[in-house]
Amino acid sequence: MHTPPISALYIALGALLLLGLTFRVIAARRASKIGLGDGGDKRLLGAMRVHGNAVETLPIQLLLLVMLEWSGVAPIWIHLLGTAVLLSRGLHAWGLSRHPGVSFGRFWGTLISLGLMLVMPCWLIYLLLIG
Repeated sequence: MHTPPISALYIALGALLLLGLTFRVIAARRASKIGLGDGGDKRLLGAMRVHGNAVETLPIQLLLLVMLEWSGVAPIWIHLLGTAVLLSRGLHAWGLSRHPGVSFGRFWGTLISLGLMLVMPCWLIYLLLIG
């Protein structure tokens, strides 16, 4: 099998997003001089949760994207889903970084992300069983 070219693009962009979030955690650790855990520092805890939330959802979403592309889903759909994955995680990271409670970015990032976590596996199951 060949590398799925569209998914590969979104995996690379997702990796850059995670790298950026990782650097935010490193910067917060250095500023607070905390090497392990959050030490009660709210800024560090926030950066860790933003990164953690991305790590919790981004890999499975990108894996589902690859499987859909390999299953023959039209390229336009792979681009739309890939864009939605990155948009949802970016919105969530932006919203949670600005405010620990409810915010526009956190709400819509979560809603889009959860929608993708429902649509993509169901679509894949449909293709495997019916298509």
